[in-house]
Amino acid sequence: MTKKVLMTLLEQKKYKSIHEVLSVYNPVDLAELLETLDAQNLAVVFRMIEKEKAAEVFAYMDNDQRQQLIDIFSMEETAELLDAMSADDAVDFLEDMPANVVTHLLEHIDWDTRSAINRLLQYPEDSAGSMMTVEFIELHRNMTVRQALDLIRKIGIDSETVYTCYVVERHKLEGIVTAKDLMIHDDTVTIAQLMTDQFICVHTTDDQEFVANQFRKYGLIAIPVVDSEGCIVGIVTFDDAIDVLTEETTEDMHKMAAMTSANEESYLKTSVFRHAKNRIVWLMILMFSATITGTIITRYEEAFATIPLLVSFIPMLMDTGGNCGSQSSTLIIRGLAVGELRFSDTLKIVWKEFRVAMLVSIALAAANGVRIFIMYHSAQMAIVIAASLILTVVVAKMVGCLLPIAAKKCRLDPAIMASPLITTIVDTCSIVIYFRIATIIFAL
Repeated sequence: MTKKVLMTLLEQKKYKSIHEVLSVYNPVDLAELLETLDAQNLAVVFRMIEKEKAAEVFAYMDNDQRQQLIDIFSMEETAELLDAMSADDAVDFLEDMPANVVTHLLEHIDWDTRSAINRLLQYPEDSAGSMMTVEFIELHRNMTVRQALDLIRKIGIDSETVYTCYVVERHKLEGIVTAKDLMIHDDTVTIAQLMTDQFICVHTTDDQEFVANQFRKYGLIAIPVVDSEGCIVGIVTFDDAIDVLTEETTEDMHKMAAMTSANEESYLKTSVFRHAKNRIVWLMILMFSATITGTIITRYEEAFATIPLLVSFIPMLMDTGGNCGSQSSTLIIRGLAVGELRFSDTLKIVWKEFRVAMLVSIALAAANGVRIFIMYHSAQMAIVIAASLILTVVVAKMVGCLLPIAAKKCRLDPAIMASPLITTIVDTCSIVIYFRIATIIFAL
């Protein structure tokens, strides 16, 4: 259904037809469709969606849409919506609400839901505890397959996932059983015979990025969350892990672009003022740091006056150095982010990047040296440019790989040692190298 068709049905007051179409719509697609409506029509259409699906659709909406509905809905309607949502989705929504509104809403929802939400709200932001859900299948080792399947049929509709079930005794997590195991074995087989005690779990205080990386590393569908005593308190599912990885990737991209903070809102919905605010601080720092390069250049005015051609090669050297540094830093930051590289690998990284730098620089130096000799018939100029390229590329590669590692060791985000900062440092180094070699070769 398109917005045009939906608006036509609304104008004709064919609410039954709208309800029938909405009932077969995917919640994600439905959220995208509702995004095109104004606040009043949004509320009208949203109320036509069946309760369970409406909760899913609400979870996929952006903050602006949610706020529009909350402004129109009564407190009772909002409370019903929270009751129907999974606990982790409800917490994500409530974290963006004013504290007094949250308190008022919690007073109107079911006691069990309120208890689960309150528990999740107590965990540190961006921790495994804050992103987990408490809705999972809990089995006991003395159950039979028949009893386990009966339990899944009874409570599975309210669980986040039924593909992995958790064997629990006195709140302690003892093992896991998959739905596949239950379906392919006889009804009389016990859970103790099927479960495996070799499983991956995380703790409530673990960082959410670490949790998400566990999914990527082990190919999990869900991962149990335990407290300090080994008691299971919830699970994290792969859809939440994907959300975290998306957020972290977006944050790293913003930092690598020298922006002070990541926006949770989309590009078009972020105000011009906020865009400028997020960019101007780093741009100001980088602008003033670039004056160092200018100061160095002014020290070699006599060299310019003697050989004006020297000036024309400055942009090429600076750009080449900056590009080489950015290439290395990007690979190292990515390796650190996914856990492929560690501080203990520093010497291996430096040795590898040095060899790469030598191969790259020799190729670039040879190509430029030949070009300059043919164009300007100056062997000295060709030697200056070739030697400067070799040293600049080597320095750039070393800076590009070492700065992110140093940041990680200092418990800083490696993304802050990103392209603009590395480029500024490399620019300064390349200018110093270039003019030192030029003054030596030309005896200036």
